[in-house]
Parts: sequence; structure tokens; C-alpha cells
Amino acid sequence: MSQSIIQTISAEHLKDSKLPAFSVGDSVKVFVRIKEGDKERVQAFAGTVIARDGVGHTETFTVRRISYGEGVERIFPVCSRSIEKLEVERSGAPRRAKLYYLRGRSGKKLKIREGRAKAGAESANASA
Repeated sequence: MSQSIIQTISAEHLKDSKLPAFSVGDSVKVFVRIKEGDKERVQAFAGTVIARDGVGHTETFTVRRISYGEGVERIFPVCSRSIEKLEVERSGAPRRAKLYYLRGRSGKKLKIREGRAKAGAESANASA
């Protein structure tokens, strides 16, 4: 009873998330709206998705990148209105659900094995 009430309330708060399907290990570019005073602009944050947590409207994902030799991580809510769009640059195939071990690595050790292309993309490439 109480579970169904919680689900109905959370469904009301869910934004129509038009984000593409992405998973841990993918290299993504997240375009975020930033408000500075009365101005608003869009800033890109590109990096590797190292974690996805939560379910429904409380789901978040963590993106990590190296900026000027320092590791920078940012946590984004999936249903955030501040996310303009998300582009998947490269699909990865990690062997873990969370890639926290990347925090201690640098250089070529940060590479994640490339994931397989989708079935529709393989047939399109074969015919070309």
C-alpha cells in the first residue's frame, strides 16, 4: 500500500528524461545549464561514467575526467532539469559495476576496453 503511494508520487516528479541509453564505462559529454547572475549558459563536462546509483527520480551518475593533471568528478541526477543534453562519445565494456579503481590510475592505464557496437550499427557498417 505505502509502496504504491511512493511510486505514484515519484512518478509525478519524474522529468521526461530524453537522455540516451548509457552505462558505466562510457565516455560521455554532459551539457549542463549554468546560471550566473541573470545570465544562463551551457557548459560541457566530458569524461567517463564511473558509477550509476539509485532508482527512479533519485538516480544519479558520476562522471570523472582529468583536468590539468587533477582528477575531477561530478555527480549528476539523471532527471535533472539543468542537463541540456548528453552525448555518448564512446561505449565501454568494463568488468565492474563501479569504476572507482580509476581514481588511482593515470595515463594509458585509464583506458577501458571498447564495447561492442549495437546489432543495428553492425549491419549498417557491413553494407556500406
